[in-house]
Amino acid sequence: MDALDASKLLDEELYSRQLYVLGSPAMQRIQGARVLVSGLQGLGAEVAKNLVLMGVGSLTLHDPHPTCWSDLAAQFLLSEQDLERSRAEASQELLAQLNRAVQVVVHTGDITEDLLLDFQVVVLTAAKLEEQLKVGTLCHKHGVCFLAADTRGLVGQLFCDFGEDFTVQDPTEAEPLTAAIQHISQGSPGILTLRKGANTHYFRDGDLVTFSGIEGMVELNDCDPRSIHVREDGSLEIGDTTTFSRYLRGGAITEVKRPKTVRHKSLDTALLQPHVVAQSSQEVHRAHCLHQAFCALHKFQHLHGRPPQPWDPVDAETVVGLAQDLEPLKWTEEEPLEQPLDEALVRTVALSSAGVLSPMVAMLGASPTWVYPEDCAPVRRGSRYDGQIAVFGAGFQEKLSRQHYLLVGAGAIGCELLKVFALVGLGARNSRGLTVVDMDHIERSNLSRQFLFRSQDIGRPKAEVAAEAARRLNPDLQVIPLTYPLDPTTEHIYGDNFFSHVDGVAAALDSFQARRYVAARCTHYLKPLLEAGTLGTRGSAKVFMPHVTEAYRAPASATASEDAPYPVCTVRHFPSTAEHTLQWARDEFEGLFRLSAETINHHQQAHTSLADMDGPQTLTLLKPALGVLRVRPQNWQDCVAWALGHWKLCFHYGIKQLLRHFPPNKVLTPTPCTHTCSLTPMPLLLFLVWLQDMHLLYVLAAANLYAQMHGLPGSQDSTALRKLLKLLPQPDPQQMAPIFASNLELASASAEFGPEQLKELNKALEVWTVGPPLKPLMFEKDDDSNFHVDFVAAAASLRCQNYGIPPVNRAQSKRIVGQIIPAIATSTAAVAGLLGLELYKVVGGPRPRSAFRHSYLHLAENYLIRYMPFAPAIQTFHHLKWTCWDRLKVPAGQPERTLELLLAYLQEQHGLRVRMLLHGPAVLYSAGWSPEKQAQRLPLRVTELVQQVTGQVLAPGLRVLVLKLSCEGEEEDTAFPPLHYEL
Repeated sequence: MDALDASKLLDEELYSRQLYVLGSPAMQRIQGARVLVSGLQGLGAEVAKNLVLMGVGSLTLHDPHPTCWSDLAAQFLLSEQDLERSRAEASQELLAQLNRAVQVVVHTGDITEDLLLDFQVVVLTAAKLEEQLKVGTLCHKHGVCFLAADTRGLVGQLFCDFGEDFTVQDPTEAEPLTAAIQHISQGSPGILTLRKGANTHYFRDGDLVTFSGIEGMVELNDCDPRSIHVREDGSLEIGDTTTFSRYLRGGAITEVKRPKTVRHKSLDTALLQPHVVAQSSQEVHRAHCLHQAFCALHKFQHLHGRPPQPWDPVDAETVVGLAQDLEPLKWTEEEPLEQPLDEALVRTVALSSAGVLSPMVAMLGASPTWVYPEDCAPVRRGSRYDGQIAVFGAGFQEKLSRQHYLLVGAGAIGCELLKVFALVGLGARNSRGLTVVDMDHIERSNLSRQFLFRSQDIGRPKAEVAAEAARRLNPDLQVIPLTYPLDPTTEHIYGDNFFSHVDGVAAALDSFQARRYVAARCTHYLKPLLEAGTLGTRGSAKVFMPHVTEAYRAPASATASEDAPYPVCTVRHFPSTAEHTLQWARDEFEGLFRLSAETINHHQQAHTSLADMDGPQTLTLLKPALGVLRVRPQNWQDCVAWALGHWKLCFHYGIKQLLRHFPPNKVLTPTPCTHTCSLTPMPLLLFLVWLQDMHLLYVLAAANLYAQMHGLPGSQDSTALRKLLKLLPQPDPQQMAPIFASNLELASASAEFGPEQLKELNKALEVWTVGPPLKPLMFEKDDDSNFHVDFVAAAASLRCQNYGIPPVNRAQSKRIVGQIIPAIATSTAAVAGLLGLELYKVVGGPRPRSAFRHSYLHLAENYLIRYMPFAPAIQTFHHLKWTCWDRLKVPAGQPERTLELLLAYLQEQHGLRVRMLLHGPAVLYSAGWSPEKQAQRLPLRVTELVQQVTGQVLAPGLRVLVLKLSCEGEEEDTAFPPLHYEL
């Protein structure tokens, strides 16, 4: 099937976030995949869920075994009503509901060789070793991809055999490196200089590259991949360019990804010679011992017909003996391992191996660091938590059920965390249980990852639907949904009283600004924070414990990228990156199709003149929206005429006028707008409008949006549009003179609006107000039929042509402008599982920092690292020592303290001579004030002073005023702990 034609069959709205990770070719292969999953306990259910969300062609379930109580601890598709029913049959309908495009069927017979030939992928979970060997051998023989996975308590195992000649098209799943070209020399070798600011250090010797968009040396465009050599100055040798045309301008160099061929061993071979990737020999040895433990558990099952009993010392010692009797593992085919078996590790694995844990089935790989053996006796309690009690005991289960946790964010990770919390019974016996906070509503694009939602839920609040779904997973669970945002505007809701009942917080947020705020609340109220995030195949899961670990800190690079907008003049006149052009295109959309309509509607309703509406600013906004028309458009042709005129304004006449004010040889005063600009824009040729597809797309999209704004029918017929454009008269250039922004560098180019111009526009505006109100268009990224993304992508691409900037395609434009985070279901499930493992430790009680783990994973490269969090940094001032978790407390006084008494208390109790005292940004006291001003403030009660200075009444029920202080003699980088003034 041709990839381009086949892509039309993809539901791009549903799989939009996944497409940014895997790409259309991979998605096509996934949609055609036939997969068998055998074993529908917790782990098998997780695998099946992710496959259905991913959109495989068909999924066959196999598990004839009846549902039992211990399954409910980790199998979210089963309920008490399914007891004694086949796991596969009980799971089928709920799995099918996740994605109706996937055919989900049940196979009730045995797994035979003929059956395996019907599938491309076979997954066995919780299977006996004999079954794994039989199926694995047959799959290896017939070239069927084979996976086997299992969890036993707090340890897990995964095996993959994709054949002896398996090609990985993109080993990293990262976007190919692309950089803008500054110059290319003719010679042997030709030397390519990258544009200033390009990421030159990412290219490596031997990388294969190709080229596009070059003017002059066109022989390089779309050439066969060339190998490069990186020079010391960062320039690149690209091979012989002696016979090529002279380089003129523009273009981009793009990395060509190299496929990688991997040879997999069959299971029978790998069992004797497992391959372990680890950072130290200690980790390698531990992994090998765990492998031997699994082999011994299989041997025990084969001999006794059952797994070891929970915390049965006799069974555990039997497993240790079986592990000792196994054939030694080998580093290579000839060389055995020299290190002895870690008997204590094998014994611990055996003691807890009968249990099944929801976090472990979500994310394989954890080590048994702590247990509660005294109440894990092999008693069949008939409880949905039996699988978990077998590992941690009934006492710990009771402790879990008494917790009250706050989950912030009910998106992809939030849904996975809710599933984990429901299955482990977090808060199941607490009247407050779980509180879920999310202000967003469900969109269709959410359904491919956020598995608690269904198509009938689209438009409903995420928090409410997620709470209902969590209660279905565990009827014992109490879940309170809240749709108010958790930010500074709602501290009257999420205040002292609210957090006093919270035991911990889990954050599943998609912006660093929101994460920083939630983390600050946790630091303020001394609450544990579990935090996770993903980006495509990458993910992280972190835990922050009061007084034990450091507090959450957003990455500096992420903070900068979120908080620093592009300078306005850079976006409007001096772009140097595709991101600049996309921001310009997005601003164009807002000005042309939303703000102008709102302004005209306001003028129509208020019957105001332009002079009453800030004339020059409104003229700047409305003149492009009126464009070449002087009356409202009446039909499609009028909308096309306006769109053609605006194309010429933006990409031809506007660039010409910019060049008149800023000719190529003019030296610009260095400013934030111009210091990175080394580009000379070029006007686009007028005849390109009906010759090149991107130009035509711009006019088509702009005309349709203009028609939507005026309530007129549009058109998607590009062939008819091409013919119509040739018949339209050429617009008057004088009507399209661009209006420049007023800023320091462009002041000379700013338009001056006199009475005649205002009168002229007022006249046109009066004509526009006759008729129904205009429809302001709100930008919507997920509707591919509304021309919103088409307009922005086409406008940005043409702007890139003006400035010789390498453009990005429509999909990349949509991701950047829509601030879409690439995501897949497997990454979100994995980080949620990792957080669940840390949750056990947090709830378990006080633990040293060495017990906790931050985790980082990269699924594309099979990379997982877990490391101990950093300790909180200690600051000192004279005799005081503190960390970010400490605060200076001032107990409530009767009567309340005055400012003078507060300052005296701080000096007497802590030896601090206060130089300045603040509440938020408001200054309550400064030692530099005049004696008269100090005399006015010092006698005031602290609460009275705060209300007087801030002009705000203190919230009812407020328990603490948080004040900031600086003191005499402090160092420049000293940050005193917050002062908690108790009320």
